[in-house]
Amino acid sequence: MDRLTAMRSFIEVANTASFTKAADNLSLSRLQVSRHVQEVEDWLKQRLLHRTTRKVSLTTAGEEALIRCEQILHQTAELETRALEQSQLLNGTIRIAAPIGLAQNMLLAVVEDFTQRHPNVLIDIVASDRLSQLVDERVDIALRFTQQPDDTLIARRLMSVGTVICASPSYLNQHPPINTPSDLTQHNCFVHMNNNKWDLVKDNEQLSVTVNGNIRANDMEILCRAALHHKGLVRLPCDLANVFIASGTLVRVLPEFHSPSSALWAVYLSRSYQTPLVRQFIDFIAQSWKNDLIA
Repeated sequence: MDRLTAMRSFIEVANTASFTKAADNLSLSRLQVSRHVQEVEDWLKQRLLHRTTRKVSLTTAGEEALIRCEQILHQTAELETRALEQSQLLNGTIRIAAPIGLAQNMLLAVVEDFTQRHPNVLIDIVASDRLSQLVDERVDIALRFTQQPDDTLIARRLMSVGTVICASPSYLNQHPPINTPSDLTQHNCFVHMNNNKWDLVKDNEQLSVTVNGNIRANDMEILCRAALHHKGLVRLPCDLANVFIASGTLVRVLPEFHSPSSALWAVYLSRSYQTPLVRQFIDFIAQSWKNDLIA
């Protein structure tokens, strides 16, 4: 019996509470996964799972076995990582979920750099502004902007990303000046879907301004393009805005105010699933994004 493979099946069933989902995530048949779990139970001479037609749950012995099996796989992954680090022969596939704007800009650049260094690595990027379900969508790493990640996930903080309000010089030259946050209400402001309140901070005091405009979108790239077409104001994350501000095609307004920054995290299900490839990619982006991105 390949005990490592059997333990992976057991852990997947325990985490998903489903033989079917576990089989899908592992690209195995349900029968194979069931046999693997049975092999682990035979090996440990204990019943590890309660099985009913509707539910799969851990027994008391199963809860302890899950911890031990995860530790074994984690240690195995560490050994593999060290071997790969010495040989530099990384290969395999990583599936990464990220917000659309981040995927199009910062993530793509890092992925290109990583795959150039490791040509045998294939990276799948799932770009979406909704929160991906790591198990259901077989995601290895999800990049998320949040102040506090879900405590059921393992998370590594990468950086802080600020936001700025900006517009094209042409738009600003043709419209009333913006000297105070309340002036924003007199302008055409492009907003992310269902979020027309812009938070601003000055001298540790925070205020919110309700803005309106004739374009809304769930993609920051679209809102940015609308601003570049001289049609209005937009609030953009610095990873997208800074390039245009540096070139002068967009100008920051109300520079004495700043918007609260968001923390960017890499989240994943379990340390035991942090394969050598996943571990090295997380280390790579952590090093690449070690400096906060603030205007």
